[in-house]
Amino acid sequence: MSASDGHHQTVLVADDNEANLDLVSALLSAEGYQVICAADGQRALKHVDSDSIDLMLLDVVMPRLSGFEVCQAIKSNPQTRLIPVVLLTSLDSDQDRIHGIMCGADEFLNKPVNKHELLARVHSLLRLKRFTDELDNAETVLFSLALAIEAKDPYTEGHCDRLSKYSVALAEKMGLPDPLRVALRRGGLIHDIGKLAVPEYILLKPGPLTLEERKIMERHTLEGERICAPLRSFRNVLPIIRHHHEKQDGSGYPDGLKGEQIPLTARILQVTDIYDALTTDRPYRKALPAEKALATMREEVKRGWWDGALVNQLEVLLAESAIPVAGSRPNRER
Repeated sequence: MSASDGHHQTVLVADDNEANLDLVSALLSAEGYQVICAADGQRALKHVDSDSIDLMLLDVVMPRLSGFEVCQAIKSNPQTRLIPVVLLTSLDSDQDRIHGIMCGADEFLNKPVNKHELLARVHSLLRLKRFTDELDNAETVLFSLALAIEAKDPYTEGHCDRLSKYSVALAEKMGLPDPLRVALRRGGLIHDIGKLAVPEYILLKPGPLTLEERKIMERHTLEGERICAPLRSFRNVLPIIRHHHEKQDGSGYPDGLKGEQIPLTARILQVTDIYDALTTDRPYRKALPAEKALATMREEVKRGWWDGALVNQLEVLLAESAIPVAGSRPNRER
């Protein structure tokens, strides 16, 4: 499918050879793509900063910054690393190709470039980029909905953002792999997304919930899992959403899991959630100092609620990095 079919995607072409630049630019423009040209690697990076780029075609040998260097800069930046990068080169040694792979290149094309191969590669990579953008948009919608839930109650302001940061910091302290850190960042932001299915009269009720209302509230973990289940990239987030209200002694919900049956990421979110709840204002009491909050959590560990080893890890993290206390949050679920 070409850009002329309605997908007005932008391709950046960088080459210090003006003839090559004009040739590739004309070829892509004829297919309906918007083309931005750069005569060297440094200008290419400036365009990435200022323009919305969907794909990059980079000559390897360029002044100021080489194609390898530009590719590495793009792929090491979380904001741009999903932009497909194709390296155009007359270099054909295995060492050069390995270098390009290490820099994160998505594809290599040898010069002189075959017109049909170039267009096929561009079409394929841009189609994949569209799928990636659609997934990113879906995630953005979920995050926006989660923040909309938080915004309904002034006492929850900033809670999701803090919880996301606390959880990732604790995961880093423990040396957890990147996929689980990403899951905790996302989980912190959307762990309560299932509250979309909870009526507002329950969600915002100022007093204690009735038994029936509490049952409805507790379903938010299952509803949140259901909402996020279609996103394959959220497979590591689903256990956090479903199990962040389990307790070590099995008295939590929705599945009554005990001890290590509760996923580690859910346990991490739990202890950071409790810490944030205790160290921020509630309608009926002021925030506790960090020392008192941790003492309360240790008492609750003795009751069989939380993972004591994780509470200890959190305490060490707080001592090392002085996680700030900010914002307010009532916690009707505790």
